[in-house]
Amino acid sequence: SSEVLEAIENVIQGVLQSLAQKKAPVLTVANRTDWRNIEFKDSVGLQMIPGCTTKQIRSDCPQSARRFALMLKILSMIYKMVQSNTYATKRDIYYSDTLLFGSQSVVDQIINDISCMLKIPRRSLHVLSTTKGFVAGNLSYTEEDGTKVNCTCSATAVTVPSNVQGIKNLTSHAKFILIVEKDATFQRLLDDDFFSKVSPCIMITGRGIPDLNTRLLVRKLWDSFQIPIFTLMDADPHGVEIMCVYKYGSVSMSFEAHHLTVPSVKWLGLLPSDLKRLNICKDALIPFTKQDENKLASIQKRPYIACQPLWKKELEIMAASKLKAEIQVLTSVSSDYLSRVYLPNKLQFGGWL
Repeated sequence: SSEVLEAIENVIQGVLQSLAQKKAPVLTVANRTDWRNIEFKDSVGLQMIPGCTTKQIRSDCPQSARRFALMLKILSMIYKMVQSNTYATKRDIYYSDTLLFGSQSVVDQIINDISCMLKIPRRSLHVLSTTKGFVAGNLSYTEEDGTKVNCTCSATAVTVPSNVQGIKNLTSHAKFILIVEKDATFQRLLDDDFFSKVSPCIMITGRGIPDLNTRLLVRKLWDSFQIPIFTLMDADPHGVEIMCVYKYGSVSMSFEAHHLTVPSVKWLGLLPSDLKRLNICKDALIPFTKQDENKLASIQKRPYIACQPLWKKELEIMAASKLKAEIQVLTSVSSDYLSRVYLPNKLQFGGWL
C-alpha cells in the first residue's frame, strides 16, 4: 500500500510543480486502444510494448480539462481508500457522485487509465469490479474474510468472488476446467449434473465477455492446479472473440496481461467443422450479418491466429459458409446431446484444438 500511496503522491507532486512554474499540469497515459502499442508473445498473450505511444490529458485544453479533473478526483478517492484499508466497487465510485461522473463507463475507463499510468494492478488500488461470472463443480476455497466456499455440494452455481486475489486454500480433484460462454448453457450443464457424471471438473462462465474477476479466477485456477482448460463457445465470431480474451487477453487490458491470460486454453467446441461432421441441418444455422463478417475478418488478421494453424482452418470454414451456430443447435440432435454425447466424446477422444 505504501507503494500505491507513493505513486499517487508522485503524480500530485508533478501537478504542483507545474503549477509552481506557472505551467498547465498534464497527465500522461499510455494509449491503451492502439494495436501498434501491443506485441504478441506466445507465453503471455497480448502485452503492452515498453516504449508505447502515450496521450496527454491536459488541464488547459477544453477537450480534456474535465477528464483531467475527474482523474484527480478518483486518484484522491483511491488514496483515501488505500490509507484507510477500505474497498469500493467501480459502481460505488460512480454512485458517490453520478452528476459529476455522468456515466459508469467514464469511471471504468479512468480507473483503467490510472491503473495503467501508475503501473499498479486495479486490485491494489482497492477498486473492485462487480462480478457477473459463476463457478461450479469440484472446488472449495476460503475467502479473504474467512468464509469457506464449497462449489461441489451446491446445486446452484457460486458467484465468482469479488476479491479473487484474497482467496486461499483452494482444493480440487478436478481433471479439467470448462469455460462456458453463455449462462443458459452453463445452467443446462449444471442441471444435467455434468461436472460429476463425466469426471470431476470445474465449470466457469463469464456470461458473455468475461469481467476482470472471472478472468483472474481462471488464471488463479490454472496457477493452482495446472489442469487442462477447455472452452465451449458458440460457433460464431463473437464466441471466438470471447475465447481469445481468456487465452490471449484484450488490447485495453494488455498492461495487465501477466495476471489475466492463460495461453494454454484449448478450443473444445462448438467448432465450425463440427456442424458438418454432425450433419446439423442448414435451417438450424444463422446467416452472417455484415458485423459478423467484419468481426471475423479482424480476428483473422490478429497476430495470434498465425501461430494457430488449426484455428485458422476453422475460421476459414466459418468465413466460407457465412453461417454461424449457437451451442443450443445441438438440441436439434437430441435434448441432452451436449452433456450426454458431444462433450464426453470430445473429452475422451481429444476433439479440441
